[in-house]
Amino acid sequence: MLILSKIKGPKDLQDLTLEQLQVLAREIREKIINTCAQTGGHVAPSLGVVELTIALYKAFDVDVDKIIWDVGHQTYAQKLITGRYLKFHTIRTYKGISGFPKRKESKYDVFDTGHSSTSLSAATGFALARDLKGDKFNIISVIGDGSLSAGIAFEALNHLGHLKKDVIVVLNDNERSIGDTVGALSQYLTRIITTRTYNRFRDDLWKFLGKFPPYTRDRSRNLAKLFQEGLKGLYAPAVIFEELGFRYIGPLNGHKLSELIDTFQRVKEMKGPRFIHVVTKKGKGFEAAEKHPEAFHGIGPYCPETGEVKSKAQSWTSVFGDAIVRLAKKNKKIIAITAGMCLGTGLKKFREEIPERFFDVGITEQHAVTMAAALAIQDYVPVCAIYSTFLQRAYDQIIHDVCLQDVPVIFAVDRAGLVGQDGPTHHGPFDISFFRCIPNIIVGAPKDGDELIAMLKTAVSEHKHPFVIRYPRGTCPPVKNNNPDTIPIGKWEILEQGRDIAVIAVGSMVKQALSALVILKRKGLNPTIINGRFIKPLDTDMLQELSRGVHTVITVEENTRRGGFGSAVMEYFSEKDGPVKVHCIGLPDTFIEHGSIDILLEITGLNGAGIADKILSFI
Repeated sequence: MLILSKIKGPKDLQDLTLEQLQVLAREIREKIINTCAQTGGHVAPSLGVVELTIALYKAFDVDVDKIIWDVGHQTYAQKLITGRYLKFHTIRTYKGISGFPKRKESKYDVFDTGHSSTSLSAATGFALARDLKGDKFNIISVIGDGSLSAGIAFEALNHLGHLKKDVIVVLNDNERSIGDTVGALSQYLTRIITTRTYNRFRDDLWKFLGKFPPYTRDRSRNLAKLFQEGLKGLYAPAVIFEELGFRYIGPLNGHKLSELIDTFQRVKEMKGPRFIHVVTKKGKGFEAAEKHPEAFHGIGPYCPETGEVKSKAQSWTSVFGDAIVRLAKKNKKIIAITAGMCLGTGLKKFREEIPERFFDVGITEQHAVTMAAALAIQDYVPVCAIYSTFLQRAYDQIIHDVCLQDVPVIFAVDRAGLVGQDGPTHHGPFDISFFRCIPNIIVGAPKDGDELIAMLKTAVSEHKHPFVIRYPRGTCPPVKNNNPDTIPIGKWEILEQGRDIAVIAVGSMVKQALSALVILKRKGLNPTIINGRFIKPLDTDMLQELSRGVHTVITVEENTRRGGFGSAVMEYFSEKDGPVKVHCIGLPDTFIEHGSIDILLEITGLNGAGIADKILSFI
């Protein structure tokens, strides 16, 4: 019988020997690899932290202590040892367990997350609340080296160091390896640094030096600190964290359970802010993921033996990626920018073929947008390819640095609308609403791949104002023309001429509206179907024309109804005296759970049948 199947909760780890824990690590990896082969998921990040997870949940009393996982895409091992083994096969499926920490799912998920770099701020809040209440428990933040680069992470580090709170930060560094010699030396230093004798000596020496007159005291303390930093600095990047007020320990081998458990048990007895540097290998234990960690960061179903992805259909992302390369080869001013998501945003080909004009700034969306604004001022054509959900983090920069200055940055907004299995932290249901209220901006949503290419060409050739192109995740209809004409900005197209009723659909919803049309015709209705490809500016000429010939306008969008495209059309007709009635179909005013896109469209009424039913109820 598998050891893993006997683990009902973290306390079950306490009775296991080191050898049994090592077997458990192998079983966890096998479970993750085989399950995600069916469901897809964040394979490489989760495989890389198996030993780290086991060590943390063995060393700490997590029924009392709080372990906060940054981003949360590496918590599959955590889910398996915190009572979700029997449900693990449902991960990322509708009504199954989430692929990210979720407080409603388990008491061991202490903070919901799906975006990076929030764990340190959360740890600060937990520490303040703990100390104000007079409670006693450990707080551990596990953050990756990529997440640590974000501004919010350094803001929190600075504050934590200033407050001198008892918080442990575990840096999961998966971008470097440990050599044998450095590993042995660092282990030796770590053992020294975390011993009671060393820490008692360090604290006693500090107090002793404090008895000297100010000048002698300060010189002596500075000399002692320089000696300590110099010793550790030979082997580890300790200085910056020490200067921020943290005790630096490491680097540790993130796959050596004995070293991790021993260090965590020693460190939890120390006081103040502590920083533990752990080096791991992304994709550890699965050859395909080790060789291609970027591809296996987040992946669809695959063959567990070979790692080969099962579906290779053309996606909206790949259409964008191919199109931007073709345009950039003709226009030397085009610059591609992404925030830590080169593969996810389709820019891998650009990075390989035009590397001098490709910039991955890491998980720093705010920086990406402001940098793009300056490039645009200097007559370049910056294209920021960022997921809708992550672009929320740069909203101030979009308003203040781009739109207020009216500089022509192009935003390629991937994953607009529902994204499926990643769930509410990754859905993009708000961008129409938050973009369309900003002055000086153009917002477009293509209905298919041809129109995506045409809209991108339009944004590049016009290049006078900020320009947003939003498109969904998933399979894109086959592209028929790789070199379409540009599109007049603010002009819609009539796809099906009908009578009495007009349905204006946006982006991905055009296909669903056409499916609804088939059903409606069988019911005796023949509405006009319009591709509302520009959300801002609206096609006021067409709206004016509609006001003369229809009594009902229905808008359809894969965005929240609150402040979305339908609201814009409703605002237009509210200023007119005509008899046109407007009904809005879109996402409800709630966070949508995870599940396949087809299921989510069905439950939100945004597939063809759902749209037809709603139109019939309106009429």
